[in-house]
Amino acid sequence: MKVTLKDYKNDVKPDWCAGCGDFSVLAGINRAVVNLGIKPENVVISAGIGCSGKISGYTKAYGVQGLHGRSLPIAQGIKLANQDLTVFAMGGDGDGYAIGIGHAVHAMKRNVNMTYVVMDNQLYALTKGQMSPKSDEGLVTTTTLEGVMEKPLSAMKIALSCEVTFLAQAFTGDMKEMMQIFEEAVNHDGFSLVNVFSPCKTYNYKNTPAWYKENLTKLSDIEGYDNTNKLEAYRVLEEYNDLVTGVIYKNDKKPHYEDTLRNYKRDEPIAHQNLEFSEELFNSLCDEFR
Repeated sequence: MKVTLKDYKNDVKPDWCAGCGDFSVLAGINRAVVNLGIKPENVVISAGIGCSGKISGYTKAYGVQGLHGRSLPIAQGIKLANQDLTVFAMGGDGDGYAIGIGHAVHAMKRNVNMTYVVMDNQLYALTKGQMSPKSDEGLVTTTTLEGVMEKPLSAMKIALSCEVTFLAQAFTGDMKEMMQIFEEAVNHDGFSLVNVFSPCKTYNYKNTPAWYKENLTKLSDIEGYDNTNKLEAYRVLEEYNDLVTGVIYKNDKKPHYEDTLRNYKRDEPIAHQNLEFSEELFNSLCDEFR
């Protein structure tokens, strides 16, 4: 039976602010998995805390909302337990690039076959507009009344340094490109990081949809750009101050973590194991603690 958008629609109404870019991310994810013919029962979304973290409850797929910055450990565990699933980790720039940055570094290094989507609004929105690691220098927030003194973190350059095998950026104001990037990320055989510029219309008065349209450059408009060349990816990120959209870098040659794991452990993933717990096994376990 053909998968449709209705299959992913549930009865929970998102309570994001009117005009929030996260609405577009939700629509883009749903459309991407429908276009790929993936059924809702084969999709899991692991989310953190924040406006972005609510997304796991707004679609009819399996969802987990964990601790702040911890969507990646949960998502990796799910993928390794059942490799037949399409797994997303989702969060925001505060969630993912502050308290969660350590998890991101190691997830990229491992190259687990999953997709990490970061909804980047360049501040903490759910807690009323504090600065985040991605806030622009000079941005006035509730915690930087005279403007942010630091330059924003270049999460894209960090990702390249961590040997990420699929790196992309999208903008919620360009649904077509964002949806195509999501589809390519899911199809990629390895870890995919997609940073989505998702404007906050309530607290971020600088990085508005109009500002992004004026300042973003599509990689497809850069003549001769080769997204398999890591040095070129670094150069373009430096030249355009990270303000690009499209697939920045991809490497199809590095084995993903599941393949690497099979070389060390021959057991089937937990989902394919017989996990029956007999009385004999239970008594044996109890004996170990007597």
